[in-house]
Amino acid sequence: MFGINGAEFVVLLVVAAVVIGPERLPHYAEQLGAFVRSARGYLKDAKARVDDELGEHVGDVDWAKLDPRQYDPRRIVREALLDDEPAPARRPVPPPGADQAESSAERTTGPAPFDDEAT
Repeated sequence: MFGINGAEFVVLLVVAAVVIGPERLPHYAEQLGAFVRSARGYLKDAKARVDDELGEHVGDVDWAKLDPRQYDPRRIVREALLDDEPAPARRPVPPPGADQAESSAERTTGPAPFDDEAT
């Protein structure tokens, strides 16, 4: 918490108790308690509101799977390369005017021309 260890926190509490004094300490402790209760209430209301807004299906999400610490680029690449289905073989497109005997119906039913260098 704020880069303060336990011993430093205890020293700060003792210094605060000495500076505030025994007369005002109960009043400040009461204010701190009221602040903590109100903050807890605000957080509870905010959580309830988020749950209402997101709906029931949010509870089904596996949050551990979305943890960024689980990100391993080598595993992701390996899975992407191994899970791909082979691409369908493409029929080479003849140059225009190469085969005039082919009917226009055959030309329109074949696959669309594809140029690897165009993309």
